[in-house]
Formats: sequence, C-alpha cells, structure tokens
Amino acid sequence: MCGITGWVSFGRDLRAERSSQAIVDAMTDTMACRGPDDDGTWTAQHAALGHRRLAIIDLPGGRQPMRVDTPGGPLVIVYSGETYNFTELRAELAGRGHRFRTDSDTEVVLHAYLEWGDALAERLNGMYAFAIWDARADKLVMVRDRMGIKPFYYYETADGVLFGSEPKAILANPLAEHTVSADGLRELFAFVKTPGHAVWEGMREVEPGTIVTVTRSGPRTSRYWSLETRPHPDGLDATVTHVRELLEDIVRRQLVADVPRCTLLSGGLDSSAMTAIAARQLAPTGEK
Repeated sequence: MCGITGWVSFGRDLRAERSSQAIVDAMTDTMACRGPDDDGTWTAQHAALGHRRLAIIDLPGGRQPMRVDTPGGPLVIVYSGETYNFTELRAELAGRGHRFRTDSDTEVVLHAYLEWGDALAERLNGMYAFAIWDARADKLVMVRDRMGIKPFYYYETADGVLFGSEPKAILANPLAEHTVSADGLRELFAFVKTPGHAVWEGMREVEPGTIVTVTRSGPRTSRYWSLETRPHPDGLDATVTHVRELLEDIVRRQLVADVPRCTLLSGGLDSSAMTAIAARQLAPTGEK
C-alpha cells in the first residue's frame, strides 16, 4: 500500500530549521499502518519528502525516497502503488541509455520522468500516486493514476504546498489548519464524492488522471487522461473474448511480486473469476 508525504516551502530553508525534520518525521509516522516494512525521509533547501513502505517488489533495493543525480540537481521520488508495465518500460529506457541500480518499479518511474518529463504519465499502466521533486527547476510534480485508485491530497500554503496519501499526514504539519467547513461536512456525509474536494478546509485532492505541478507561482493542474464513451460495435462472442483477454492480462500483471500473494473473496463473480485466473496462471510455477 505505502504512504507518501512531503512539504515544499520556497520561502525557507528546511535544512536549517531543526523543527522541520521533526515535522516531516511526524508527517511520515502518521502513515505507519500503510507501510510497516520501512520508512525514510529526504530533505533539501526547499523540499522534504517522506515515505512509509509496504515492500512488494525488490525488497532490499526499493527503499524510498529514491534519488537520481543529474548535472542540474537531483530528482527525488516518493511513490505509492505499482506500475504493471515497468518491465517493458525498463527495457525501453535501457535501450535509451539509462542504467538501473535496483529491480524496483519505482526506479523505472523515476528514470521515465528523467526521459519524458510529465509525459511519463501517459506511458504508465498501473495504480499509483507519486511525487517527484525536480531540483533542476525547483518544482514538485504530483501524479495520480487514471482511476484514482491510490489516494492523494495536497494543501496549499503561503509559500508552497503540503501533500500526503492521507489527510492526517498533512494535518501533522502546523501549517495546516484543522478546520471543517459546511462544505466539508456535506462532503463527509454525502453519498457522492465531489472530485478534487476533501473534508478539511483548504485541502484538495489530486484528481484521477491529473498532474499537479507546484512552482514558486503556485500549483498548476493538467489532465493527462479522461474516460471517453465510444460506440461498441462488437457482437457478444467478440465481446466475451475481448473481456477474457483483458482479465487474463490484468491478473498476470498484478501477480508480479517478491512476496506471497492472496486474494480477498467477496463471494461475487468478479473476485471468484480473478482468483480462478490467478490460480491457473500460477499453477505452472507450483504455487497454489
């Protein structure tokens, strides 16, 4: 599951303030339940990032925050989720001259940003919420998956932004006001969620399929994907075949892990079908 958090402040030096590290540690610690396997923080002049890890791929090599150095300054990522096509992306990036130190999908995403910038989001197949501090341009890039599977919140401050996988990570920073307005109460008790909104006043959600870039000028949001409706010309047999192929591919990609796997059965057809597909795909390896 993992948990990410961070603090960007263009008006202060976070390295010089003793309290800053304690605050980032506190923000990170709020998400211990999301990442029981490891934790880490990284602090620069204007940015501090924190991560709690639930290790799934490359247990020893996938520690975060993860960094790659460039002549213009470091790129540092905190990442939650999984990129299912990271093997294909890794091969493509290696062909473009990139060299990898780990077997983790996190490093692939970081190098993908180094290669393609914000356009990396269009190439990712997975569920993810991640933030990259780009020291070359003094900017933070926050990206959320197409369907919003992974939670992602941010809070604009007078000179930057706070962010986290959960509101409580943001609220652990004294800069965040602990205020719930009438709109927040409506959001809390309504049966329909308003995209982009959070319960707490001043807090927003990185919407599914969007990129939020934070510079000295403030946050800027761009959309890299949206759901489109199209006519469905296929007949029943072709539709059944296509859906089966999609399910087989989805399950195969999500079985990639360096730890034991399991499924949660609700008793419905969807979870039962995915469990059956997973069992059949794992059978040749001797797993059950």
